[in-house]
Amino acid sequence: MLITNLGLLINAMLISTPPLLLAGLGSCFSERSGVVNIGIEGMMTLGAFVGAAVAYFTGNGWLGFFCGGLAGALLGLIHALVCVSMHADQTIAGTAINFIGPGFAIFLCKAVFENSSDSPALDTAAKLPKMFVGVFPAGSFGYNVISTYPVAYLSFVLVLLCWFVFFKTRFGMRLRAAGEHPEACETLGINVYVVRYICVILSGFLSGLGGAFVTLATVSQFRPAVIVGQGFIAIAAVIFGKFTPQGTLVGCLIFGFCNGIKSLLGGSNIVSPNILSMIPYVVTLLTLIFFVGAGHVPAANGKPFVRNK
Repeated sequence: MLITNLGLLINAMLISTPPLLLAGLGSCFSERSGVVNIGIEGMMTLGAFVGAAVAYFTGNGWLGFFCGGLAGALLGLIHALVCVSMHADQTIAGTAINFIGPGFAIFLCKAVFENSSDSPALDTAAKLPKMFVGVFPAGSFGYNVISTYPVAYLSFVLVLLCWFVFFKTRFGMRLRAAGEHPEACETLGINVYVVRYICVILSGFLSGLGGAFVTLATVSQFRPAVIVGQGFIAIAAVIFGKFTPQGTLVGCLIFGFCNGIKSLLGGSNIVSPNILSMIPYVVTLLTLIFFVGAGHVPAANGKPFVRNK
């Protein structure tokens, strides 16, 4: 029984962690370049709809997953245009994205699916595939841990790739410098605007992938409340992780563990379902209370950079 429950817990973590991790890594890129992006939630929501819609009409979950990322990148481009080129308040711009993303997603859903705010449920063939299906008996520890979505393990590999980009490449050095001393970067010939555009668009792309994973693996359809605060939880994980990919991974695993506990106890009468639903959000609040200010926030984060003419 213990091994079975452990397998179920790990399985729940492998399903709930990837969208948080993808969005969190995207947030890392934006924040470290000096642009606050609290519009992660909106980017995930639009990515969730586009991913579900494309998969529904094409029957290809991978195509839907990629297109969900492109939808998030579009909102990332808008956020970059407003914040980097127009020097708008980044918090207000991100808040606007959080209204635009869900609003546009619901508008498109009603336009495409006969005035319904919910998309039709996806067939199994149209969802993201699982790997090693049939290798392990259903319900076994191996089935729960290994026979899961490859995106789950790819997201962990992506952490290593992002760490390498951040700390071992010339672009990563410029990215971090743009978030710390943009004026010095310009003096050295580094185009801060280009660096920030790339990072904010990439932030949107990864957030869109996270949203698409939710509808293509977890929920199997788009609904207006499908993301339910996961974008803000991802931001909390980034703060907990001190704006680093490896720290963000730890934060996302903690939140994924909380969701796993919620899923594991959800079928029992031991704890009220309402209390279980509160767990991830209570942990988010505690994270913001105890870890905001504890990590190194990029010096120029949230400060519009105006190039000297």
